[in-house]
Amino acid sequence: MIYGVMLVLLGIVTAPCILLSKKPNAQQRLDKIAPYQGWAGIIFLLWGLFGVIFSIINIKLLTGWPIWWITLLAGALVELVLGFVLGYNLLDQYILSKNETIAAKCGEIIAKLRPMRNKLGLIGIAVGIWTIIISSI
Repeated sequence: MIYGVMLVLLGIVTAPCILLSKKPNAQQRLDKIAPYQGWAGIIFLLWGLFGVIFSIINIKLLTGWPIWWITLLAGALVELVLGFVLGYNLLDQYILSKNETIAAKCGEIIAKLRPMRNKLGLIGIAVGIWTIIISSI
């Protein structure tokens, strides 16, 4: 259940327009967490990478619990992508700047993902809610 809650929060941070349209003081709250977005993004990127690897290693769960396995993989992929979107600036600053080829490729990927940031955040919220529902069954 906590995994689903974290996905919902990650989706809200990634797509702040959802929160901004509902609460008038939401921008002040989002400004407080803005300095930490990059680090949170890197943590979620790594956690999502771990989740994808864990899902692939445990593919045998697909035969017994297919819905749970697909939910686990979807959540990990969403974390991976949203973590990359949020943590890209720090990744670029500390890691990608050392290798121009990888930096150029990641620059192309982020250029495609940034316009879809709000949609990706909504997907994160939806997968998070689905994870909460499936966890409580």
